[in-house]
Amino acid sequence: MLGFNCKELNKEVEESKENKSSSFGGGGSLDLVIIDYGAGNIQSIKFAIQRLGFEAVLTSDVNQILAADKVIFPGVGEASSAMAKLKASGLDNLIPKLKQPVLGICLGMQLMCNSSEEGNTKGLGIFDVDVVKFSNQVKVPQIGWNQITNLKSHLFEGISETEFIYMVHSFYAPLSENTVAISDYGIPYSAALQKNNFYGTQFHPEKSSVVGERILLNFLKLEIRNLGSRIKDI
Repeated sequence: MLGFNCKELNKEVEESKENKSSSFGGGGSLDLVIIDYGAGNIQSIKFAIQRLGFEAVLTSDVNQILAADKVIFPGVGEASSAMAKLKASGLDNLIPKLKQPVLGICLGMQLMCNSSEEGNTKGLGIFDVDVVKFSNQVKVPQIGWNQITNLKSHLFEGISETEFIYMVHSFYAPLSENTVAISDYGIPYSAALQKNNFYGTQFHPEKSSVVGERILLNFLKLEIRNLGSRIKDI
């Protein structure tokens, strides 16, 4: 089982602040972008990145997003309204074509799925699963801490099974071939998804204390691991 150690994380974060190149395998500084489309928990994610010793640019500019080493796709609010904002800026066509690692958070992850029951919304079709609403047998929305299990991605390196993360959502992605972490709220569902260079978390890593910081730091490392292939593809 993966082992989580707060002291190890704190040490790694401090190393990244002091020497980003050596801490991340000699890759140098990262060009981080948070997609700004008017439907995201943008500032809290930006602050979380800053706590790790990095800076992220908030942008909806297509060229800036394409040129980034890493992209975070946040989302808070209602699915159909958020998708309308993506379409208005052409980002609905851009995001599925990105070659660098992309991390969708909460509604961002849900919009990366085929569809959502919320507002009868057609999604970006990156993850082959349809988002549905929790039944009335549980309190909706789910707000608070929940556990993650069945961790299958490098996104969770150093994270133990049954660690707690922070959730706020009424809709969920059922289990699928893209599931890389599971939570349970009356029914087991996808706490995280992954397909190729696309990652998604239903939970908010920026609000999940030290565990969330570790997951974000792992995502920064994934960027370095995949950077060579991304450049080659472009």
